[in-house]
Amino acid sequence: MIVQYTAAALVSENKVLAHPASVDSIPTSAYQEDHVSMGTIAARKGNQILQHTAQVLAIEWVCAAQALESFRELSPGRGTKAAYELLRKTIPPLTEDRVLYPDLAKAKELIWKGDLLDYVVKHVTLV
Repeated sequence: MIVQYTAAALVSENKVLAHPASVDSIPTSAYQEDHVSMGTIAARKGNQILQHTAQVLAIEWVCAAQALESFRELSPGRGTKAAYELLRKTIPPLTEDRVLYPDLAKAKELIWKGDLLDYVVKHVTLV
């Protein structure tokens, strides 16, 4: 449940970060100039949103894989099965309490580097 709280907090922070940087532009030189670019701030905020989103996706992926552990009689689709298999190559099922940060960091890295997408596409593409 704690990882779900983490995901909710990251999504909430993304909403704050989505506030346009341009509204923070400050006039200078007795209101004669306002040429200070907020582009760098917008880029930093955009990067943080992407990082948070990748972490939220990692949390959802780890939780979904754990749910599949409880429903072994179900046959997931090819894409879901591939995503599950890739995760389980790196992260074992949760059978007892453990610190989840390392698992979530590994899952995020697989998403961030594109490994998840590549693996799933490879396994669902009809040849």
